[in-house]
Amino acid sequence: MTGKLKLYRRALGALVLLLTIVTPLGAQSDPAIERGRALNDLLLSGATDSVFTLLSDELRAAVGGKDGLAQFSRTVNGGLGEETAIVEEAIYSIGPWTQYYRISRFSGLPDQTVTASWAWATDGEVTSMTIRPTPEPAATDYADYQTKAALQLPFKGEWYVFWGGRTPHQNYHVVAPDQRFAYDLLIVRNGGTHKGDGKQNTDYYCFGQPILAPAAGRVVTAVDSLPDNLPGVMNPAAPAGNHVIIDHGDDEFSLLGHLQSGSVTVEVGDTVESGETLGMCGNSGNSSEPHLHHHLQTEGSFGEGVGLPVYFNGYWADGEYVERGEPVRGQAIRPGSPH
Repeated sequence: MTGKLKLYRRALGALVLLLTIVTPLGAQSDPAIERGRALNDLLLSGATDSVFTLLSDELRAAVGGKDGLAQFSRTVNGGLGEETAIVEEAIYSIGPWTQYYRISRFSGLPDQTVTASWAWATDGEVTSMTIRPTPEPAATDYADYQTKAALQLPFKGEWYVFWGGRTPHQNYHVVAPDQRFAYDLLIVRNGGTHKGDGKQNTDYYCFGQPILAPAAGRVVTAVDSLPDNLPGVMNPAAPAGNHVIIDHGDDEFSLLGHLQSGSVTVEVGDTVESGETLGMCGNSGNSSEPHLHHHLQTEGSFGEGVGLPVYFNGYWADGEYVERGEPVRGQAIRPGSPH
């Protein structure tokens, strides 16, 4: 886990495929909401000594020690003024990690909301803190668009939605026009994404799992030669990593990214059927741990065109059958019939 301190920093479009491992997921918990509120209120009240005792060593160094944290608090309070309303709160948890989000309005920024986030471990140690203006989702003319391709979940078994949805705290991809409705997906077992210490890709439950064509179409891009990263090491020079793009027709193109090096089984020009294996889940490109990135766009090359809503057909989400829908962050999803 990495600790981060950010003040008024906009989301970076160049990192739109980053899987941020300080950000866990899951269901809401009232005790966690209360702890998140307490942490945020301490910082806003200037009680930075109390906050500092709870920070991880890495985060203490990142904030510049007690003096740096105190200066950060003064800067935040000086720029924001008084908190006038809490617009939304959310909790996401996975394994020993919990993250609290709070979207608020402040007197000093009357025309914009501010998002605070805090992440901590089971022992209470705070590993991440962020206060910044809420990122603005990319403008889109496709908010009401209905996917034409008969998309199925591009994997077997149960996976978790790590990033997915239409709001910034559900899905940090929303700031990127081509990935406005993108997903990052992985497997969670026994409360975590990996076994052991997670230092090797093979520790991760999704690594090497088959990635399937979400719908029929023609392959227009197939990249296979990039190496897989070690967990925690990223390759921003090749954001999508090894990836396949499929033309489903009707100006709908699926991109499936971060595939395992050497695993891609299709070539440009191939025709694929829904459910056909494209390659294996990997950790290539701008990825910090093994996962699958999937989004739908209007063009056949990465970084071009605009993103489209991704409606999947016939899947289960948190034990409920969904005939057609958009999974959201924190859901456990799997393909399957209603019976």
